[in-house]
Amino acid sequence: MKKTVLPILLAAIWIGVSEFVRNSFLLYGYWSDHYQKLGMIFPEQPVNGAVWGIWSLCFAVFIYFLARKFSLIQTTVLSWFVGFVFMWLVLGNLGVLPFGMLPIAIPLSILEAFLASLIIKKLFREGI
Repeated sequence: MKKTVLPILLAAIWIGVSEFVRNSFLLYGYWSDHYQKLGMIFPEQPVNGAVWGIWSLCFAVFIYFLARKFSLIQTTVLSWFVGFVFMWLVLGNLGVLPFGMLPIAIPLSILEAFLASLIIKKLFREGI
């Protein structure tokens, strides 16, 4: 149980914190300005945070299953591609993605996927 639940929970916490810091602090100006131009308000209600928490947990579970079959680098690349590239394609297609933030968001999201993969691989292998 500890080899499964703990790595997933710790990775989900890391993902959630990373998403919150990136989008609510580092890139908040991009989001709020872009949404204002769309005549909308950037969604930051508690229910939005709860959905991001669920997303973080689902992403961590996905990474856990990848990490059991692939190397750290393969897990990072596959999880980043599915977790972020697909999401950005959808957001871009809906017109709610401020493209100006991508030079900052891409490296930070790769770091997020890498550290989540590392947490899971390390704790799963060690059985902490």
